[in-house]
Amino acid sequence: MKNDKMKTVKLVAVVVLVVLAVIIFWQNKDPVDTHILLVHVRMSRALLLILTFGLGFLTGVLVAGNFLRKKHAKT
Repeated sequence: MKNDKMKTVKLVAVVVLVVLAVIIFWQNKDPVDTHILLVHVRMSRALLLILTFGLGFLTGVLVAGNFLRKKHAKT
């Protein structure tokens, strides 16, 4: 019984997050000019948001993994 309830809650959460992502993407489809180092790039604002989020997430995972690896090495 609890397992079915949890699956329903997870499904609703995923649907809500997907709907929010689609709304954010739809509202930010206008092109913007971006300067990355010496390169001038024109891309949609939504793509820029996705790339920024992805790079931030990857950086967080790498930094956290580095700290955890050092912590396990000390023990």
